[in-house]
Amino acid sequence: MYSQSPLTRFSDRSHDYARYRPSYPTAAIDAIVQGFVGGAVAADIGAGTGISARLLADRGLRVIAIEPNTAMAEAALPHPNVHYQAATAEQTGLETASIDLVGCFQAFHWFEPEVSLVEFHRILKPQGRLVLVWNDRERSDPFTQAYSQLMKAASGDHPANRHIESARPQDVLENSLYFEQLHHAEFPYAQALSFEALLGRVRSSSYISLEENDLKILQDQLQELFEQWINQNGEVDLKYRTHVYRVVAR
Repeated sequence: MYSQSPLTRFSDRSHDYARYRPSYPTAAIDAIVQGFVGGAVAADIGAGTGISARLLADRGLRVIAIEPNTAMAEAALPHPNVHYQAATAEQTGLETASIDLVGCFQAFHWFEPEVSLVEFHRILKPQGRLVLVWNDRERSDPFTQAYSQLMKAASGDHPANRHIESARPQDVLENSLYFEQLHHAEFPYAQALSFEALLGRVRSSSYISLEENDLKILQDQLQELFEQWINQNGEVDLKYRTHVYRVVAR
């Protein structure tokens, strides 16, 4: 995945990303920040439009948001405890042993894994924490499954549509020389979407074509799916299992 233009592939969809991408469940953020006190410093690597960075900052952490894509960073809402820095996962530019928590939210599959882990270990303090987080669509929910099948077909089964499988986080972390104490937890999450928001959510995906004809075909298919599953609030619920992989620096 890291060979497929990760630094620029979201440039033409940054505003949809900022408005329509899902957040993360409160319980997951609770687990991630547990034990940290005021003044702790987090590096959100591949921070995008700052969805996760703001969640960490709301909990009192000072967050350095590492994001190489200018369009994504410029689409981020400001937060007094979030500072953006243009850099990559492989070369963050941060000082050695300066970070308490490194977080990669919906991003690690775009990094060169071994090089990134070496860099994360360098910038983390001894016994500092690394968390890799993904929102994986819930396979047991009928609407979410139908949506997933539609995205699979529209993307040509692009590997980014299967980000956890492509990243193989457990294999990467279990075999790392730099981290230990692997812990994995899952949390349920649901994103309520109007039809406009559902379209925006689709447009934010890097593996979906933004060509007018392609989007028109997909929009018609989404309209049919939306009308089949719309609830009394005029929305559909896209359901996820949020995966959190946590390790400690050796």
